[in-house]
Amino acid sequence: MGEENRMKRKRVGVSALLLALGLASGAAEAQKTYPPGVSDHEIKIGETMPYSRPASAYGTIGRSELAYFAMINAAGGVNGRKITLLTLDDALSPPKTVEQTRRLVEQDQVLLMFSTLGTPTSMSVHKYLNNAGVPQLFVASGATEWGDYAHFPWTMGWQPNYQTEAHVYAKYILEHMPNARIAVLYQDDDYGKDYLKGLRDGLGEAAEKMIVATASYETSDPTVDSQVVSLQSSGADIFFNGGTPKFGAQAIRKAYDIGWHPQQFLASVSTSIGAVLKPAGPEKAKGIISIAFVKDPTDPQWQNDKGYQDWLAFMKRWYPEGDLSDSFNVWGYSLGQLVVEVFRRCGDDLSRANVMKQAAHLDLELPMLLPGIRISTAPDDFRPIKQVRLQRFDGAHWVLFGDVIKG
Repeated sequence: MGEENRMKRKRVGVSALLLALGLASGAAEAQKTYPPGVSDHEIKIGETMPYSRPASAYGTIGRSELAYFAMINAAGGVNGRKITLLTLDDALSPPKTVEQTRRLVEQDQVLLMFSTLGTPTSMSVHKYLNNAGVPQLFVASGATEWGDYAHFPWTMGWQPNYQTEAHVYAKYILEHMPNARIAVLYQDDDYGKDYLKGLRDGLGEAAEKMIVATASYETSDPTVDSQVVSLQSSGADIFFNGGTPKFGAQAIRKAYDIGWHPQQFLASVSTSIGAVLKPAGPEKAKGIISIAFVKDPTDPQWQNDKGYQDWLAFMKRWYPEGDLSDSFNVWGYSLGQLVVEVFRRCGDDLSRANVMKQAAHLDLELPMLLPGIRISTAPDDFRPIKQVRLQRFDGAHWVLFGDVIKG
């Protein structure tokens, strides 16, 4: 009887041990090792955006992203996880960007920084994020720096390169207006200097003769009226307007009001009808040339397009206060779609390294990109969008012309 009891006790002990091991295994399973910002139920990401001061027109990008993630979360999220976007105002001020980014990374413990807007602002945290191994994903800027995968493997851009964009304008000018005199308005930072360099490089040996005047402005300037008057006095018959939305609109309006009517080229960051051309006065913007890579929501040709219809339904349901004529809301929607696709491909491995790996192996179309323009990345290609179309404003809509151009 004693032997039988000893055997029973032994079996109970083994069972208890197995149960304990099972519970320990289950606890380990329940406490999976995730990077900052990730849990079984959430992916937390950060962003800085100029919701105030001169560049506040861009703020709607962040708001439309918030709305897009709300829609995704209502449908169950990505692989069972909801996306939380912590988006903070940096007023397009680099010192503020540094402060807000450090807060998001060190205190809020976000997985990555997403679609931060602006060249000087994003540049101010470029090294910090790369040294910390924190993805700086789909920067909303076309600076050349965002494609430097060899030195900054944690940073990837979004839109076409500013220098490449300027090359497109230079090629058009050389083909159609080879004897033109060009005046350039640019922002006095890396953003503006990228355009100026791209234009000079694109014109080649002709640049010295063709560019007859340049004028810069600071983001703290109240207006660019004096710069436009100065450029007019050069006698230029081409005006490259490199202003961001507020200053781009001012320059369009001032040039028209003083009777200066050169062929105008407008930086792609300021082509929103709602945010730039309406404030400038659509009639004053007629004939301006720029580039496009997303579908203009005011263009009648997209009214029966499924991608546009889905975007319109999204706006009406999830961002009803958003301006349907503002292409920046197309940007936010498309950026949201892109990062969701990266998370979907990551599956349960949301390590920062795997996020960058998946971001560097993309080849897909987004519904609101222009036909023929694709998202395409590789380990040695951190430029997702490399094709553009030329477009001309007819006083009411942007009208595409020419073929898809690969930068």
